[in-house]
Amino acid sequence: MAALGFLFWYWWVLAIVFLIAEMLVSGFFFLWLAAAAFLNGLIFWLLPAVTLDIQVLVFSLSAIVALVVWKSYAKKMPIHSDQPLLNQRGAQYIGRVFSLYEAIENGQGKIRADDSIWKVYGEDCPMGTKVKVVAVNGTVFEVQAVTSAAANLPSQDNV
Repeated sequence: MAALGFLFWYWWVLAIVFLIAEMLVSGFFFLWLAAAAFLNGLIFWLLPAVTLDIQVLVFSLSAIVALVVWKSYAKKMPIHSDQPLLNQRGAQYIGRVFSLYEAIENGQGKIRADDSIWKVYGEDCPMGTKVKVVAVNGTVFEVQAVTSAAANLPSQDNV
């Protein structure tokens, strides 16, 4: 029985497998592998007598080139969002002013921000003191007490 050769359409099947993988995993990595596999199928449809080792070499090189081109394009043309802090909930509160929900004692207290209660670190202050969120460390806010001159500014308090 004669051995089956590696036919051009195998590369197209591999391209479809990579596209399915791209749908299941994000990041654009498999998309470029699919493009390289499709290109291989096209090349070896036109040149059917090429051996498997050359086909794999061409696929490897075209995949590397596609990935490098994509990475350089992505660096030059970053995606700009109208909500850059969408998935960084804590960072959305930096600069906002709240009243203390629980007094800061021994450097720890709590504020109510929108629909949540957040742990805060800062100088000891009584409950109800206006504080401004200046940083976020994980799920804990660092706050500073707002001076009386700045306390006349509109608060974003939800208490």
